[in-house]
Amino acid sequence: MVKRIFLSFTALLLFIVVASGQQYPVFTQYYFNELVINPAYAGNHVQLSATAMYRNQWVNFPGAPKTLNFSAHTALMKNKIGVGLMINHDEIGSYKNEHIYGSYAYKIHFQNSTLSMGLQAGFNLLGADFSNLDLDTPGDAAFSKLANVIKPNFGAGLFYSKKNFFAGFSVPFILENKIAGSIESIIANEIREARYYMIRSGTVLPLGRSGNVKINPSILIRFQEGQPMSFDINNAFIFYDVFSFGTSYRLGDSFITFIDLKLSDKIHFGYSYDWTTSDINAFSNGSHEFMLNFRTIIRGVHKNPECPQYYNYR
Repeated sequence: MVKRIFLSFTALLLFIVVASGQQYPVFTQYYFNELVINPAYAGNHVQLSATAMYRNQWVNFPGAPKTLNFSAHTALMKNKIGVGLMINHDEIGSYKNEHIYGSYAYKIHFQNSTLSMGLQAGFNLLGADFSNLDLDTPGDAAFSKLANVIKPNFGAGLFYSKKNFFAGFSVPFILENKIAGSIESIIANEIREARYYMIRSGTVLPLGRSGNVKINPSILIRFQEGQPMSFDINNAFIFYDVFSFGTSYRLGDSFITFIDLKLSDKIHFGYSYDWTTSDINAFSNGSHEFMLNFRTIIRGVHKNPECPQYYNYR
């Protein structure tokens, strides 16, 4: 009984910590799927690109986040515009959060590079079911089921790319919606969706004359209002445009290792493991994340497009 109460309280506490600090899921493999952080990336692969990602965060931690993401995007009108769709299903303790967003990007092409300006719009659905909690007072109104609450939002971004370099800036969610509900009001008074500012850049450089081995350093800087700045430093080695592996460091949170493998001309598989370095490592074994990307040309839509290679930015 004591253990169940402790686990229930831990799950609720985790929601409060995550809700006040990071409502939107944090993905490790955004470097294989930039659309999850920047709507201006829509259509950057030219052909249809669909990605499924699953993240199991803080393994063995009661009520820890579990996130499933699906996104797809493509270029249209001879690569003048890009359109995309992103769907997230996020579970944190007793809470479930859905994100459904469409994105649009307008592209300005230069001789060897492209500037993309993007917008996204959609809504979040927040719901909670406390029926599995072991309460001292069953039927407590403060823990009544929270029906899906719809919160619309929108975001914007810029993305500049060429074959071996890119830079981007995005504000994925501009509105700071209040998260309403009985338990939030009692425990956390008022929780609002955070506004994030993200700066992202990276390059791909050949090692040696053959170009069979490349190095791919990149960085992501996050600014969240009311929170300290955070950043990721990433570096990967790419072999024969078939396989890559690398490491990342996320300030104050984790050390990350990841791999990516070309399974066919259309399919890539990725896996990453976050080695937690914060105080949570006393309770968690880290975080797993899986990624599967599928790309294909639809002749009736794309005609005969020139698509960038998987590890290039244009």
